[in-house]
Amino acid sequence: MSDNTVTPATAATATATKPSRRWPVMLCGLCLVAGGAQALSWFMHQPKAPPAQLASDKLGMSRPDGLLETHSLSQLPKDLLAVPFLKETLTEDFVFYYQTHADRLGLIGSLRRIIYEHDLKLQDSLIEQLFDQPADVALWRGADGRLKDFLLVMDRGGLAKVLEPLAKVALDDTQLTRLGEVKVGVDEVALYQLNYNASKALVFASHGDKLVVLSNPAKLYDPGSGMLEVPGSVSIQAIGALLNGDKLFPEAFGLQPRAAEVKQRLSINASVLAMGYQRFIPNFAGLRFDMDDKGWHSFLAMDEQDNQPDFDFKPIWHAMPMGASACVALPLAAVQQQPLLVKLGAEEEVAQALTEHMAGTAGLCWYADSRLYTPLLVASLNDDDSAKLDGDLGNLFGSMVGAYEGKVEAHAFPVVEKQGGEIHQWQRQVSSNFGPYKAKDAEQPDAITGKAFMRVSLARHGSTLLFSLDDKLVDKALDTLDKRFPPMADVVPKDLLMPIYFGPDSMAQLIQQETLDSLPQDMEPVFYNAAQTYLMPKLRTLGGYGKYALTLPEGSEPDGHWQWLPLEWKAL
Repeated sequence: MSDNTVTPATAATATATKPSRRWPVMLCGLCLVAGGAQALSWFMHQPKAPPAQLASDKLGMSRPDGLLETHSLSQLPKDLLAVPFLKETLTEDFVFYYQTHADRLGLIGSLRRIIYEHDLKLQDSLIEQLFDQPADVALWRGADGRLKDFLLVMDRGGLAKVLEPLAKVALDDTQLTRLGEVKVGVDEVALYQLNYNASKALVFASHGDKLVVLSNPAKLYDPGSGMLEVPGSVSIQAIGALLNGDKLFPEAFGLQPRAAEVKQRLSINASVLAMGYQRFIPNFAGLRFDMDDKGWHSFLAMDEQDNQPDFDFKPIWHAMPMGASACVALPLAAVQQQPLLVKLGAEEEVAQALTEHMAGTAGLCWYADSRLYTPLLVASLNDDDSAKLDGDLGNLFGSMVGAYEGKVEAHAFPVVEKQGGEIHQWQRQVSSNFGPYKAKDAEQPDAITGKAFMRVSLARHGSTLLFSLDDKLVDKALDTLDKRFPPMADVVPKDLLMPIYFGPDSMAQLIQQETLDSLPQDMEPVFYNAAQTYLMPKLRTLGGYGKYALTLPEGSEPDGHWQWLPLEWKAL
């Protein structure tokens, strides 16, 4: 069995974690890519070539942000709980939540009322059958960034025809309305809107063995009417194509139609995890989880870039201090980001000089003794001893870090510069209520605007560049490079391509710290007690798992768009 396979087998102890537990850890690991996207943004570059226009684009359907292809909607929660990690952390409440969700119950209630009041000859079990069918579900993000709107396509021998009696009551039912017609081949198929839960509605149409459901009627549009296409929009032409049997979804994720042996397939666009910063991490295209008879498998989609650098992450792990909660490493090519640096305050000459010196890869690590928003950034340089480079770095740091502040006279705190041997370091005090230091501990407490402050730090150690909002992490990295503190390289695989590291025990500590810090007991007693009762036991369970390295096959390198690479989780 491959290392990226998950089976329902359970492990006897947390220290003897089996490869079956590696897949779910990736959910947390890759979500950290999103948190690091902004910090890495000024190193990244644009795609080599735009992907070809998809059939769904031509038909007026926005590219989905997520795609679920399942042999049974009702079986999905149960299949997820087959993963020991998720079963132990989610428990059976996860299944019951979806069984009793207000929208699900409201929809079922509306359908049952229509069936009863109009004396339709439909079995009550029909509603449960609707949730127990093979289906493809495309999802789009809402205004808050979460996956919200969906388009469902269901295909199962004649079930859609069973729903046809519902259409006959549309003319005299307050919750069911006929919106118009959609062209399916040579046929004209009626399009209906069903209102439920007072303020909710959905659009549906059925033809032959197909049923199509759109969760948000506001996303439906007709290009011929002059309506404008909006994000997450679906044209009536696209609905007609789906009713006709066209497979419009997999193509948007670089996939072939789901094979029969794959019971569940969940694909997520990188735009969801990157939270709007996808253009800054262009190599990362998407994430996918497949389930078959052998268990769950995980995959990473990559996009090829211009002047693609080698995937060599070893320098990052030799510079990162040991004890990280999670880490992610990415290839960098900074030249295309010069305009962004200039917009952020750098002089054009400084931006050009810095990007010319960047090389190889960059990485981010989070630590339990720091904060979630203060990771350590490590990048590689192609020059390890250049006074001109240090001058440019100092100018860049001074122009981009800090702000005018102070209670008496507005000014930025001075940049403190230190140099010795291979090390050149810049540091600036910045007022912030989220800083690790209290205002009273500053040299000039009255000058701090707020309750706390940070010591933002940038350092060059030979050909390695270090940066963090937490100066203690930079100092620890300098000690690591000077061999006074052990590096991550001592605990990660030596000869494998590892872009992501995850330490559940340390991550559990970091999440607990951030949660309790955001819920002061005297101000949020209800949420604080709820976190203590429900969240903390789950975090303790998470902390019992061993450390993992996420590796890619040897020689992996993007070649085109949406190249899916198998992910292997190595227990350390």
